[in-house]
Amino acid sequence: MNQDDLTRLLSTIMPYGKYKGRLIADLPGHYLNWYARVGFPKGEIGRLLALMQEIDHNGLSWLLDPLRAKA
Repeated sequence: MNQDDLTRLLSTIMPYGKYKGRLIADLPGHYLNWYARVGFPKGEIGRLLALMQEIDHNGLSWLLDPLRAKA
């Protein structure tokens, strides 16, 4: 993980599913946990979803606040 990955969480939009159109960083924890149970998709979206799930699960969402302020 690097700062670019955190920035991508705030700029990448979920392209499909129940939360299509939402930023990856704004997806609810239960949805991210569901992906953790059933498996993350392949590719960049899956990698970002896994990262966001890890951040959310460990209560580290506040790490994104300074980056949100810059946006």
